[in-house]
Amino acid sequence: MNPALVVALVAVLAYLPTFAGVFHFDDYNVIVHYDTVHSWQTLLERAGGGVRPLLKATYALNWTLGPGEFGFHLFNIAVHALNAALLFFIGRDLFRNPSAAFVAALLFALHPAATEAVTYISGRSSSLMASFYLGALLVYLRGGHWSLSSLLFVCAAAVRETAVTLPAALLLCEFTARPWPGWKEILRRQGAHWALLAAGGLFVLLNPRYFDHLAFGYSLRSLGDNLLTQVGGIAYLVSRLVGLHGYNIDPALPTLSAWDSMLVFEAMLLLVLLILGIANIRSRPWIGFGILWFFLQLAPTNSLVPRVDVANDRQLYLACWGIFVALFFSFDDFSKPLMAVVISILASVSISRQLDYASEVRLWESSVRLSPWNARAHNNLGYAYQLEGRTALARREYETALFLDPRHDKARYNLLLLR
Repeated sequence: MNPALVVALVAVLAYLPTFAGVFHFDDYNVIVHYDTVHSWQTLLERAGGGVRPLLKATYALNWTLGPGEFGFHLFNIAVHALNAALLFFIGRDLFRNPSAAFVAALLFALHPAATEAVTYISGRSSSLMASFYLGALLVYLRGGHWSLSSLLFVCAAAVRETAVTLPAALLLCEFTARPWPGWKEILRRQGAHWALLAAGGLFVLLNPRYFDHLAFGYSLRSLGDNLLTQVGGIAYLVSRLVGLHGYNIDPALPTLSAWDSMLVFEAMLLLVLLILGIANIRSRPWIGFGILWFFLQLAPTNSLVPRVDVANDRQLYLACWGIFVALFFSFDDFSKPLMAVVISILASVSISRQLDYASEVRLWESSVRLSPWNARAHNNLGYAYQLEGRTALARREYETALFLDPRHDKARYNLLLLR
């Protein structure tokens, strides 16, 4: 059977438990209670006033076909399966190692870090962006016309702004290529993509919604504090990738403003990893490419621009594949028993995490268990209890949220409604 079809099929089978999931958290803000995506007419009328237009169009497609969760989950799983197949083709075309490309794509399809981008319905912004992003990259690698690759780049950016890394990803591919094509040829191949990136940057600066978002970010923390905070954020994501535990829809990582021994240790490990990637870009290109791909995919969310949420699991969605490439493309042969064990572990952890999305109570109980200091998680758990008529438990969670954050207005309002 075709390897790309196999990894796609594995992705579909592994995510069948996702169909038990319900709407959660931001799903209500961007889909369920957001009438813009409830009809095509309303979406078109408001097209000029918002962001992520292509993402909203997919929400409108699902909602108009049937507002229940099933269609949304079906779409998300299909997108994930497509991405797994695209990554197989990209890995094979880049490094001419079909067996390693298959393993890396298979691990991507099964790794539980992808759950938030697949099972969490509004996590679609990450997975759908990846489809257009990877499509553009594959067209480029196969010598397709620049206009098609550029169009897919625009589509990716219209889903999620983190697609801005695509031109740098194309350049990374050229750095690992043999022989080196030269800057003139690279400019010919990539000029349109970099021009689109510059135009997109100008659009962001002139668009009040994006500009206000950037300004709000810097009102949360200074550039220096954000850089320190992101060291902790990236280290947290690496631990989720390697440790296969602690997946949390709202980890609420703290803002860091001073060095301590743990932060120094984490920074040194990340620096060593980055140096390892740079040092191997020509001698062992799969290692250099994989590590730099990992950091590149995290750059928009975990570098200079402060965000309310320091880190979320779905930020690993595209990034994790780079680590799989760096680890497995050094091998020409794989132990089938060992791979069977790895696949079984990943699948079981992924299924367990998917089942957390079967109810709001279960999801937020998981979040509170992992981050008991998080007032927002306690408030959301309280609301989930309230919807189920479990008033005493709801009151307890609202009071806990107010104890942790006396300025939490939503928890105070929800508590008043119970009295």
